[in-house]
Amino acid sequence: MLDACRLEVAPEQRGFVSPVAQSLAEAYVHPDLAWPRLICDGERAVGFVMAYFDLPFDFDAGVPDAPPRSGLWRLAVAAGEQGRGYGRFAVGAVNEEIRRRGGTVSTVTWKPGEGGPEAFYLGLGYRKRGLTDDGEYLGDLDLTAA
Repeated sequence: MLDACRLEVAPEQRGFVSPVAQSLAEAYVHPDLAWPRLICDGERAVGFVMAYFDLPFDFDAGVPDAPPRSGLWRLAVAAGEQGRGYGRFAVGAVNEEIRRRGGTVSTVTWKPGEGGPEAFYLGLGYRKRGLTDDGEYLGDLDLTAA
């Protein structure tokens, strides 16, 4: 757990990524929703990912019979480890777990802004759907087409 808490993203990304310790605290408070995982390359911790499953979203409040969403809650890849495919691997693992649980759509939200993760998520095939009540973009990926 200390390896996870010591992970730091690049300084310019700190406004877009919550500290791993905060994510672990949220996972502890919401064990029925959270799926936290340390991303390792051999014995070396290189990142952290946390997913959620079957959560009703405020974004869908006006949609009758909207199914709950599953997707990426947090993703952090250590500053010195970025650009090596760890983030793509982590998102793929989350999406495989969603499929394993019977889900067909993966959801992610991100803060807008220069240097943020938008290009990364759009590059993975997520489609931007709009803004949440929190001012974050919501994107989704159809897992039946992938």
